[in-house]
Amino acid sequence: MSSESQTFEILLVPEHVVEGSRQDAVRSAVVAPTGANGASGYPRYAGEGMVADIDPATRTVEALLVDGSELDYGLKPILYEPA
Repeated sequence: MSSESQTFEILLVPEHVVEGSRQDAVRSAVVAPTGANGASGYPRYAGEGMVADIDPATRTVEALLVDGSELDYGLKPILYEPA
């Protein structure tokens, strides 16, 4: 199984939260690979209203749209791998 075939959970937490958990999240979504690369050049993942370009090597969200819009100020994404 390649790292690009995994699903991830993206948690949106307030910026002041250092290490967020599901309890800190104002919204979350499980995203799966679309098979395409985003404008950032990283693999694109989508699901539950979120579209993200994720670097699978570093597990970093490189770009994110929530319901078709950029992320609101004051929020940051945290990437989790569902168990």
